[in-house]
Amino acid sequence: MNTSIKPYNFILTKVTFLIKQLNLKLRKHTGRPLSISPENVLALGIFKQKQNIKTIKSVFEIFNPGCSYKTLVVLLKKFLFSITFILSVIMKENHKFAHVIKHTDSTDIPVCLNKNFKKHKVMKGLASWGYSGKGQYYGLRMNITTDLIGRLLAVRFTSANGDDRKTFTKMNENIHGIFVTDSGYISADMAKKFFIEHKRILFSKPRANMKKLATELQNKLYDTRVQIEKHFRILKEFYLLITSLPRSINGYLANYLFALLAYVSS
Repeated sequence: MNTSIKPYNFILTKVTFLIKQLNLKLRKHTGRPLSISPENVLALGIFKQKQNIKTIKSVFEIFNPGCSYKTLVVLLKKFLFSITFILSVIMKENHKFAHVIKHTDSTDIPVCLNKNFKKHKVMKGLASWGYSGKGQYYGLRMNITTDLIGRLLAVRFTSANGDDRKTFTKMNENIHGIFVTDSGYISADMAKKFFIEHKRILFSKPRANMKKLATELQNKLYDTRVQIEKHFRILKEFYLLITSLPRSINGYLANYLFALLAYVSS
């Protein structure tokens, strides 16, 4: 395997450290050993997203990992649970140092071009039609919560037509602070249920005709919500969050999780 690429070696070092710190048991004690070590598999997946490499085939050609291309594809999907666990640990650690101001928002995750939705079979059971600022799309929605500093605190994927309010409540049930959201996330009843005295409160961006009634402090607080849009833009433009190339559900999930892991570990 070609290990002469410095960015990859740096990623591998971080991955190896994380696996040891979390005491993850990724190797089988019985049966045939893996063609590539788990550390290298995870590092390859992160490298692909960090370097904006669109296909696994390109990664295979760059590294010549000593296994078949098909085996590499299988291995990159094999450790989905481990990637999820590492992400959850990072987010829980972020909770300890999180800024009191939190932002929650969602973004569109198309799984194919609109014109191809009838031919698309892979994500048929999970994807649906939804709307974004760019119009109608076929796919999923990704909801995230971050703090004012930009730390990722929670993430959840739903179908494109999922209820953002229900998702918001579930993903933030163990997080405290001042939550600033889009008006689509909030209702009067939900705000009351979500509120915990001295621990948690929910603010929604005021409508244009109500902005004059809000205090200067409230308006400044609402204006910070735009920061969460930067995360979506970076994930999509520089970490290849959006894809239509995988040929299995696990392939899509691996792409999303590797993109998130690559981003939070930057």
